[in-house]
Amino acid sequence: MCPTVWTYDYRQSNQAVNSAPVKRSWKVRWIARRNAVFASPRFQHWAAKLPLVRRIARDRASGAFDILAGFAYSQVLRAYVESGLFETLQQGPLGHREIAQAIDLSGDAALTLLRAGRTLRLSEEAGEDQWMLGEQGAVLAADKGAQAMIRHHHLLYLDLADPVDLLRRDRKEPTGLSRYWSYAGALHGAGEAGSETGEYSQLMAASQHFVADQVLASYRFPKGARLLDVGGGHGAFLARIGAAYPEMPLGLFDLPEVAEAGGAGLEEAFGTERITAHPGNFFDDPIPVGYDFVSLVRILHDHDDEPAAALLANIHRSLAPGARLLIAEPMARMPGAEPMGEAFFGMYLWAMGSGRPRSPQEICAMTRQAGFTSARPIATPQPINASIVIARV
Repeated sequence: MCPTVWTYDYRQSNQAVNSAPVKRSWKVRWIARRNAVFASPRFQHWAAKLPLVRRIARDRASGAFDILAGFAYSQVLRAYVESGLFETLQQGPLGHREIAQAIDLSGDAALTLLRAGRTLRLSEEAGEDQWMLGEQGAVLAADKGAQAMIRHHHLLYLDLADPVDLLRRDRKEPTGLSRYWSYAGALHGAGEAGSETGEYSQLMAASQHFVADQVLASYRFPKGARLLDVGGGHGAFLARIGAAYPEMPLGLFDLPEVAEAGGAGLEEAFGTERITAHPGNFFDDPIPVGYDFVSLVRILHDHDDEPAAALLANIHRSLAPGARLLIAEPMARMPGAEPMGEAFFGMYLWAMGSGRPRSPQEICAMTRQAGFTSARPIATPQPINASIVIARV
């Protein structure tokens, strides 16, 4: 049986390869052969009978189903956040009827949601009908910034309701995400109050502290370093770095109204002696001088190649020999975080209408083209949150 299956499928794949009008590389031939084997019902039937191969096949099937069901998983998580279930479970153990009353669902609906979250480790049953937070649930319940990100993702899901239509549209055509970032960002910069501004602030704080934690875990700034955060917004990244390095002078460069608000918050936390707020546009205005470190935190991947290259060149002109640029953001093609880089952020940035995820190698090449003499990637504990590139003048 085994030889028959393999011979059958290899012949099919060889026919597919040999019928091609151009010469193909060994990798193309291997992928074509592998795909023909895996797609064969006869091979799948045979594989299901062998213990070792059966385990591999089961893992592949599970992975395929996770791709298929991913949207449902994300909506279970969203339901936990928007219903207040995380807060309710913090008071557990509770029975499902108590929980149903607290989150305004029927008993059956609450039990369905609790069981769905149990498989995702959002909830856990400590005894019969005794519900508490699960491992993942405990982490997310304590992180309000992460919950703000989860609430925000409904805009992405709406934009992706018809993904082919989204990909066919002009990228400059407005989407839910592009409207959100332009509107809420403008509100935040103007200092106006409101639910949009509050969500924007939480969202930025969450995304920046995820990145800052990876920087602090992976890179040590030299003693006496002076750090300027370009596009630093309301200062969440600098606040994290400033707390870890109590003597470090910090600079914030952003649009005038944003720099003013962000600088005021940092001065309140660290004192006026350590903080300098610089108003300006990082595309049109010179980058402030006098710093031996400049950081770009989740900035580069928001911009297309041409403006990103212009920004790097502008930063290079401001730095003295020996000074360094730190780029920290989720990057493409990172081992262990590949789907986050190009599946999630690739589609997110497409829907946003600007930018793309880049690999560390691409970013290093861009910094060298901008005039930096060297660049190197630095590994982080959780590349799913951020990776780092350091470039030196």
